[in-house]
Amino acid sequence: MNPISIIGAGIGGLTLANILKRHNLDFNLYESAQKIKPTGSGIMMAINAMQIFDTLGLKEQIERAGNKIHSVSVTDQQLKNISTTNVLALEQKYNSCNVAIHRADLQRILAENIGFERINLQHALTEIKKEENYRLRFENGNEIESRIVFGADGIHSKIRTQILQTGKIRDTRQICWRGLVEFDLPEKYYQEALEAWGKGKRFGFVKMTGQKIYWYAVINKGLHKRYQSIAENFHGFHPMMIDMINATLPENIIMNTLTDLSPIPKWYADNLCLIGDAAHATTPNLGQGACQSVEDAYIIGKLLERSDDFNRIFEDFQKIRRKKVDYVVDTSWRIGQFSQWEKTTALRNFLMRMVPEYFNRKLVGRVVELEM
Repeated sequence: MNPISIIGAGIGGLTLANILKRHNLDFNLYESAQKIKPTGSGIMMAINAMQIFDTLGLKEQIERAGNKIHSVSVTDQQLKNISTTNVLALEQKYNSCNVAIHRADLQRILAENIGFERINLQHALTEIKKEENYRLRFENGNEIESRIVFGADGIHSKIRTQILQTGKIRDTRQICWRGLVEFDLPEKYYQEALEAWGKGKRFGFVKMTGQKIYWYAVINKGLHKRYQSIAENFHGFHPMMIDMINATLPENIIMNTLTDLSPIPKWYADNLCLIGDAAHATTPNLGQGACQSVEDAYIIGKLLERSDDFNRIFEDFQKIRRKKVDYVVDTSWRIGQFSQWEKTTALRNFLMRMVPEYFNRKLVGRVVELEM
């Protein structure tokens, strides 16, 4: 029997594993993927997550594997600036900065630090039942018993649906492509994350390491046409962005619908707790999905310093985290709807220009401040 099982080796599950290791707790981690490999997209780890990685002794390693980003800009579709938020003051305050990194590189760093022997790959959970302990069955036929279970298994969490029997997934009616490409980006964009707003469409990009660029393109479903090239859906955007799309190999592009999770009443049951997207999945408009799962793991670690009663920890964990994650989910949803206006886009852009930079910094500051 496992004392502790973590289901899901995404950013949240791996961060939690690192924290449990620091507390000298015995755990096993189960992941559906066949291997941790260089697939997937880029990711921005914001100042809040980087502070936590600093406590784990991993900040400098992650910074070396990625690229420091000091500002975030919104432009029109021809790259004319609408709004820029500089985060240098927050970087100095928290001794951390935003880092753009390949998701697989971050997962590798986190996995290496706990040891691959603790990660059980090709273990897709099919069923979980509460008996005296928890009995978990996997697609490969393996079955385990565990006293404590953490559900880090994403927005479509089987642990949430089978044990807590809750969770309504909300559809934004927006399609998103995410791509990775080798591209000669102008130097002025090296340490800036940029998002260009059109009519019911957005295109964002950020430099990672070397010439590796992570880009994403969002379109309202009603505007999406099944052209041969994705770029045709973004006709009228700056040629550099069109070139990025066209230079990307099809195997380096992921497409999905943007969704989030309506707030659920409880994240925990007896000896079981959800973290990350399984508990509070958000749209990506604040760049906080993975970062909030990292914060979840951090708060659980702080509570472990006070108590070894997991049920008490789980109850306190939700009390501490609830207000912030609800704010992140709601604010991200609102930004996603606002940025995808199809009409009166001149008014939208004007309103964005009128927002003082200190207000945007205040919003970012609220998100990146840790709660304990």
